[in-house]
Amino acid sequence: MKAIILFGHGARDVRWREPFDRLASMWKTQHPNTAVELAFLELMQPSLEQAVASLSAVGATEVVVVPVFFGQGGHLRNDFPVLLEACQKQFPAISLSAQPAVGEDLAVLQAIVDFGARALLP
Repeated sequence: MKAIILFGHGARDVRWREPFDRLASMWKTQHPNTAVELAFLELMQPSLEQAVASLSAVGATEVVVVPVFFGQGGHLRNDFPVLLEACQKQFPAISLSAQPAVGEDLAVLQAIVDFGARALLP
């Protein structure tokens, strides 16, 4: 069973999480047969380990982690690979893989340009 983790940084302000919750809800609506979990690097729960454990409990065997970051900064270059490797060791029956930061995708960048353009409309 394939599953996805939407991985964000985390913040002290719980309202920061609201778009992530909406994103996970949209995923569930549009892809009801593929489990989704949120996970956060710090300051919020669940952690990456907790999200992988949750997906493992429902039978996931292949998990793709999508970093919902604008770019590949220090956290994604340094901290994230260590966390992903630790999860892989803890859950050897699950194939874990990761995508680049969503902000590096041309379609995401175009969506931001389109958002800005709509702001200029009368």
